[in-house]
Amino acid sequence: MSRPPKPVAVLKAEGKSHRTKEEIEKREKAEEGTLSGVSLKERPEVKNNAVAHKEFLRLSKILRNLDKFDAVYEPVINRYCLIQSECTDLEEQKVYYYNLTKVLKESFKSVIDEIESAEECAVLLIEHSKEMARLQAGILKLDAALQTKRRMLFDIERENIMTIAAALRSIPKQEEKSEDPLLKALMGS
Repeated sequence: MSRPPKPVAVLKAEGKSHRTKEEIEKREKAEEGTLSGVSLKERPEVKNNAVAHKEFLRLSKILRNLDKFDAVYEPVINRYCLIQSECTDLEEQKVYYYNLTKVLKESFKSVIDEIESAEECAVLLIEHSKEMARLQAGILKLDAALQTKRRMLFDIERENIMTIAAALRSIPKQEEKSEDPLLKALMGS
C-alpha cells in the first residue's frame, strides 16, 4: 500500500517537489474542498464547563496551527471536550473515595484501641468491613466508568486523525494523464 500524499503545506515548506505548479495548485484546491470554510464554534455546554472550555481552547490553538479549525470537526471536538471534563470529574471522585478509605482506616484503628468489649469490637469490625467493601466497590465502578470514557476519548482521537488522513488520501497524488492527441491520431483510434 502506498503512503498518502503530502499536504500542499508540507510541499511548500520543503521547497522542493517533483510536482508542477499547476499540480500543486490543483492539490491545494482539492485540500481546501475537504473543509467547509466555516469556523469551528464552541457549544454552550462546553463554554459553561471550565474543564471542557480549557480543553476546547487548547485544541482550538492546535487546529488553527494545522489549518483545520473548521466546522467539519465541530461536533467531534465539542464532544471530546465534554468527555474530557467527565473524565476529570470521575478522577476527582475516585481520589475523594480513595482518601475517604484512608481516613476511615485510621479512624477505625483509633476507635478499636478505645473499645474494651470484644463483642463491640467484633460488631464494629463487621460494620467497618462492610463500609470498606462498599467504598471499594464504588471505586471500582468509578474506575470502570473512567476506563469507558478514556476508551471513548481514544476512539475520538484515533478517528479524528484518521478523518484528516482520509481527507488527504482522497486527493489524488498525481493528476490523471490525458491521452496525447497526436499519438491517438497516429494509432488510428
